[in-house]
Amino acid sequence: MATSTQSIAIPGQILGPASKYLAGPGTHIHESSLYSSLLGVVHIKQPARAPGPTKRLNKITPAGPTELPTISVSRSGVGEKHEVLPEVNNTVLCRVIRIMPRQAVVTILVCGDTVLEAEWQGVIRVQDVRATEKDRVKIYESFRPGDIVRAEVISLGDQANYYLSTARNELGVIMATSEAGNTMYPVSWKEYRDPETGFSELRKVAKPY
Repeated sequence: MATSTQSIAIPGQILGPASKYLAGPGTHIHESSLYSSLLGVVHIKQPARAPGPTKRLNKITPAGPTELPTISVSRSGVGEKHEVLPEVNNTVLCRVIRIMPRQAVVTILVCGDTVLEAEWQGVIRVQDVRATEKDRVKIYESFRPGDIVRAEVISLGDQANYYLSTARNELGVIMATSEAGNTMYPVSWKEYRDPETGFSELRKVAKPY
């Protein structure tokens, strides 16, 4: 992910290699990578530099260990403290909570760069999953409960739900957990793979930015 100090992280999202960053609050290390432990803003703190002129190195004076920046995730400072409502054409992050034959029901967590104080419910209808081959789309082959999805608001829908779309290449599942409980990685536009078991599962995969 881009390590911008203004970026939003979601639980389980990879933040970078442990060889380049120290783990700060709100993060954890797993298999040499740093992951976010919560939903919040990513902060990168550079190591303090000693005052005074830099000592010139020679064969007698070895270079000291290089200090690494610390990466952390904090709930404070996420968005503004006023209520934000998703609007048409907004990009949102949402979590799939229920699968139905013709739609996936989601809860909207992030709108743009703002973590929402209230969780709003949305639906991704079968006709809004892909831009092509709409008649061949199956919801259970596109999403599973617990998936984190990047989507676009296409309609304010009814009183209960926003209507969302994942029909563009950059929209779709950005984080998925396998049936075995492991965080998977994408291997194609329609598959995620479990690195532990080697098994693949079908998803509507979001193309990385």
